[in-house]
Formats: sequence, structure tokens, C-alpha cells
Amino acid sequence: MPEVNVEINGRKYRMACEEGQQKHLIGLAERFNTQVEALKGAVGEIGDNRLTVMAGIAVVDELAEAERRIKELEQEVLVLTRAGQEVAAEIETLESKFAEKLNNAAQTLESVAGMLDDTAPLPHN
Repeated sequence: MPEVNVEINGRKYRMACEEGQQKHLIGLAERFNTQVEALKGAVGEIGDNRLTVMAGIAVVDELAEAERRIKELEQEVLVLTRAGQEVAAEIETLESKFAEKLNNAAQTLESVAGMLDDTAPLPHN
């Protein structure tokens, strides 16, 4: 199993990860370290453990907010999908009615043409 070295709050840690996940793990560690450093800048030196716990809670808070937003967007997609299905059904109904009216008009025209043919005098040779 591959290992990578990451740095959090000035300390180096060796971590194992799945093959191919090395860059991803390093990127996650960098993001977490950024959170730790931001907190350290805001609250000062409060101890490594407390700082790490606060940063972890802040990250989980961001995750919870992202999950909440995802649920909102899923609901919006559901509403839009249903609306699209309703519009598609309405269009299909209108197309069917239009085709029926067009067919009726064609039949009427054929009937009129037939009557005209019946009443027209035959040409003489």
C-alpha cells in the first residue's frame, strides 16, 4: 500500500492510501492544513489537539452545508424534471389534436373535390 507524507500545522505525518490516491490524499491534507492555519490565525495558539478538533469540526460543517445544498438542488431537479414531463405530455396531446384536425380538414377537402368532380361536366372530344 503506497504511503505519502503530509504536513498539518507544521508537523509531518506519513499516511497510507490506496494505489492511485496519493495526489488526492495530499490535496486533502493541504486543504485541511489551510483550514488549520486559518483557525490558528483567527484564534492564536490554543494547542495542537484543540486546533485540530476545531478545524475538523469546521470542515464537517462545510460538508454538512454542501450536503444540504445538494439536497436542495436534487429537489429542484426533481421539480424541473416533473415540469418537463408535463410539458412533453401537453405537447404530445397538442400534436395529436393538431394531427386529428389536419386529418379532418384533408377529408373535408377530399369530399369537396369529390363533389366538384361529380358536378363538373365531362369534356367533349
